Amino acid sequence: MVKNTLLLIGLFIGSVCFAQQNDKILNETEAKRLISFLASDDLKGRKTGTPEIDKAADFIANEFKQAGLTDLQGVQQYKQSFTNVRARFVSASGTIDREPIPSNDIIAITTDSSLVLNERSGYAITKIGNTQNLIPAALDILKEKKNQLVLVHPFFKNDFSKLKRLKREDNKTNFSVVFVLFDKEVDTYDFNIQHKITETKYTNVVGYLPGKSKKEEIVVFSGHYDHLGTGKPNAAMDSIFNGANDDAAGTTGVIMLARYFAKQKNNERSLIFVAFTAEEIGGFGSKYFSTHIDADKVVAMFNLEMIGTESKWGTNSAYITGFEKSDFGTILQKNLAGTPFHFEPDPYPSQNLFYRSDNATLAALGVPAHTISTSKMDSEPNYHRLSDEVATLDMKNMTEIIKAIALSSKSIISGKDTPTRVPKQ
Repeated sequence: MVKNTLLLIGLFIGSVCFAQQNDKILNETEAKRLISFLASDDLKGRKTGTPEIDKAADFIANEFKQAGLTDLQGVQQYKQSFTNVRARFVSASGTIDREPIPSNDIIAITTDSSLVLNERSGYAITKIGNTQNLIPAALDILKEKKNQLVLVHPFFKNDFSKLKRLKREDNKTNFSVVFVLFDKEVDTYDFNIQHKITETKYTNVVGYLPGKSKKEEIVVFSGHYDHLGTGKPNAAMDSIFNGANDDAAGTTGVIMLARYFAKQKNNERSLIFVAFTAEEIGGFGSKYFSTHIDADKVVAMFNLEMIGTESKWGTNSAYITGFEKSDFGTILQKNLAGTPFHFEPDPYPSQNLFYRSDNATLAALGVPAHTISTSKMDSEPNYHRLSDEVATLDMKNMTEIIKAIALSSKSIISGKDTPTRVPKQ
């Protein structure tokens, strides 16, 4: 009993010291300064591909610089830039063994504006039969990154159009996959498929804090800084989707944590702080980041998503998506013993939040990558609305959440605790 009492007293004193030492960095005034810029009208909703999101990227990069972070290898001036190529369908026509194929029965995943192919084009012919699962089979074919004509059994006629949603994850490799609703043997074929190709430059903002004794092991702190841009004004609001909670709040947390850990100078593991772009339109930023880092070296990922409002349990609380998939959450709870703050498992499992945010790609690679959030997904009044403005947020509670993340991550950053891996997808 005496031993346990002393332990609790020690944890309490430690948490008090933590609060006293870090109020200068992790405080409400600093949180409001950061989020007020990121969610300002001047940035017009930070839509991907606009000059305004570039201003946001410049702001975050400067904050990382002021914090004392350095560039990650392959990144210049904190900007991890890449180009995303998107193809919008214009027209399609074709024949197989001189039999006309309806336009709706042809879908091409390509980055070619004009795709002309026949049996002399060197395409491999693959089939998706009626005993297979359409989308997983199609995804496996895309992963092969080679030119293929895929014959899809007519059994999938009602679901065939879903293939339009598939995207290439690799725009560097020049390959095309053409899906055709057809189940006979093929001798000759001839297709002409037209798309309008657009290229958009995207930028993640990335800062690096090298570790000491475990420099090769990495802990990632992330949030996305893009949002929806502008829409139609209504009687009560202007036309700007400010995205204060979604996810200027998470980005604010990432910047504040970067300043905090850079000031501490005691991280045994290396830390990467990243503000992702293009989350709202498909998670392109986190997908690119995840393919340009060695996932086996990432021991944990703290993804901050919508932390500006109270959770369903009230203040001093947040939930962790995929809580049951690793002991990440258990470690965080242990480190918060003696404090009023508590983490809970995701209360909205039916919404599959674990694979809906920027943690998903690294999680699929086995990383204990989890999202921390307070958003009440069944009743959040300002989610994806013009009303998502700074004035609707609880800045004090948001600051306490950021402090709790700093404290709860302590043993992972020090190398004392290593969360178990997540099953690979």
